[in-house]
Amino acid sequence: MRTAYSVETVRTAERELMARLPDGALMQRAAAGLAAACADLLGRVYGSRVVLLVGSGDNGGDALYAGARLARRGAGVTAVLLAPERTHAGGLAALRRAGGSVAPSRQADGIPAFLRAAADLIDRADLVLDGIVGIGAKGPLRPDAAPLAALASQARAAVVAVDLPSGVDPDTGEVDGEAIRADLTVTFGTHKPGLLVDPGREYAGSVRLVDIGLSLPDEAALEALQHADVARLLPVPGVESDKYRRGVVGIAAGSARYPGAAVLAVSGALRGGAGAVRYVGPAADAVIARFPETLVSDRGPRKAGRVQAWVVGPGAGDDASAVAEVLAADVPVLIDADGLRLADVDAVRGRDAPTLMTPHAGEAAALLGVAREEVERARLDSVRELAGRYGATVLLKGSTTLVAGPGSGAAAVVRVNATGTSWLATAGSGDVLSGLTGSLLAAGLSAVDAGSVGAYLHGLAGRLAADGAPVGAHDVAAAVPRAWRDVVRG
Repeated sequence: MRTAYSVETVRTAERELMARLPDGALMQRAAAGLAAACADLLGRVYGSRVVLLVGSGDNGGDALYAGARLARRGAGVTAVLLAPERTHAGGLAALRRAGGSVAPSRQADGIPAFLRAAADLIDRADLVLDGIVGIGAKGPLRPDAAPLAALASQARAAVVAVDLPSGVDPDTGEVDGEAIRADLTVTFGTHKPGLLVDPGREYAGSVRLVDIGLSLPDEAALEALQHADVARLLPVPGVESDKYRRGVVGIAAGSARYPGAAVLAVSGALRGGAGAVRYVGPAADAVIARFPETLVSDRGPRKAGRVQAWVVGPGAGDDASAVAEVLAADVPVLIDADGLRLADVDAVRGRDAPTLMTPHAGEAAALLGVAREEVERARLDSVRELAGRYGATVLLKGSTTLVAGPGSGAAAVVRVNATGTSWLATAGSGDVLSGLTGSLLAAGLSAVDAGSVGAYLHGLAGRLAADGAPVGAHDVAAAVPRAWRDVVRG
């Protein structure tokens, strides 16, 4: 499992390690890993042109020491210093000893000379190393740093960020104003949440983790499942299993206007590991025509028969009664789409059985009473706030899907999934995810695990189905068994 830790936790671990190491040893470990990553990206170090964007903190020191290592291998290395009087002295001396140079830094006509020099240097560079600010920075970049970040982001050169792209919040992934867009981020000790959560993840590019020997606690701020983790959680029938022991998932979805939502939710549920799917709603004819193995009922959720979990809401229109009946059931419930709008907050909070809500950013914004842009800017805070407000597990869909357990506070672990593809932004894709995840609930997974595994399989199925081309929701559902086998086989 990939884990990410907060800045506070990382700083504590760094202090503990530095107390046991010779002065400067930790920075040398980071610089060695950083220089190796840059060399791999360049391919040929000798004769390459490298520009260092150096701020005043340890992040700038890492960049300077790495630049010195590259200079000793024959690269032409020039440092652009944002704060010459506060630049890391040891790193700067090491760069100069290795043959590196420093760009002019005096002001001319009120414009810092480093901006004039940087534009020309970056334009001719093979690699730009972003050491402007580190993980201790909060808020937008300073006025003198922001234009430098813009120059780097527009460069033809490869851009490598030191620990985290400057301008990205390390704990949340938020971006307030200008930020470096890196091709590669070399991070030290552990991943930071901002590297795994959009919009920060988009700015980070590929991420390479350098082990510097930190001792970190068992509980992280963020977790990302990998193939092996998902494989361990997948429900597998035993020799004595029958359809009821494997679990029955109920689907209360669809309407006269949106019968396809019911069909797609059922299609996902049939591929999610439960033994049977029971459908309740006005789209029974459409469901049976497509999936004759479905058990259908026209008596409403309360009288539909035995289920181990319910999915309610996809394409439901204004059928609040079905949502209320499902919420009254003493089994796990997944609420999606129209169900999110129709569900009573107190009814959700009052449930004893697990509840999993699966909004996209627009639906989450409506539930929180904020603009969609606010949710997209602060995804981690938004999913935690929703989980706390409803006392439910919340799966916030998007380019990086987040899963937060009920009552998640700022310190609670959140799961992040990044297996998806932008081709999944298509009508009905969320209905497939709801059915798939509901089936996992019925098969016995917890709400957090069902949401995490469902998002992982759904994203992977989207990639496999699309293969770089447009894809329909029904194609995603059809690809779920292939994704399942891919996970199991490793």
